[in-house]
Amino acid sequence: MPAHRTIIRFIAALVFVGSMAAAGIASAANSWGLPDEVEARFDAKVTDVLCVLSGDCPEDCGAGNRLLGLLQDDGTLVLPLKNAGPFTGPTVDLIPFCNQRVTVDGLFTTNYGITTFAVQFVRPEGGKWRGANGFVRQWAAERGLEAKDKKARRWMRSDEAILELIEEQGVLGLKSKGITP
Repeated sequence: MPAHRTIIRFIAALVFVGSMAAAGIASAANSWGLPDEVEARFDAKVTDVLCVLSGDCPEDCGAGNRLLGLLQDDGTLVLPLKNAGPFTGPTVDLIPFCNQRVTVDGLFTTNYGITTFAVQFVRPEGGKWRGANGFVRQWAAERGLEAKDKKARRWMRSDEAILELIEEQGVLGLKSKGITP
């Protein structure tokens, strides 16, 4: 990426963060060192992305089986693709607020021209802040484990579906092509 584009993005990020701080809504998000990372806090409606794009709108936002988005008042659809857990998405943390307004706190990042949002905290209107790390707690509970259990913290190495896929396709997913590490 040319240096002038990096400088422009950096200045834009500083202006954005500075304007949020001046408005009294500075973010509590923790930096992860992601490319073009910008801490952010904003209000939005939790919605089913497919609903926004196609008009197919089940009342329950797809019961957790569809990608959820954050629809801002100006019509901007923010794609939250990560939560605060390792290798987990934000669906578990957002589905309880289907079709409701929330305040989210987290990180915008842009990589190869695609901007996404990593949710770290969620607060329903009139409610208290919650950490966006529900996936590991849910995964552990479904298996009769404590969330602090080593197996739960490293869920991606213990998940039955993942282990089955690795057995079937190999760690690189190329077993059928004869390619294994």
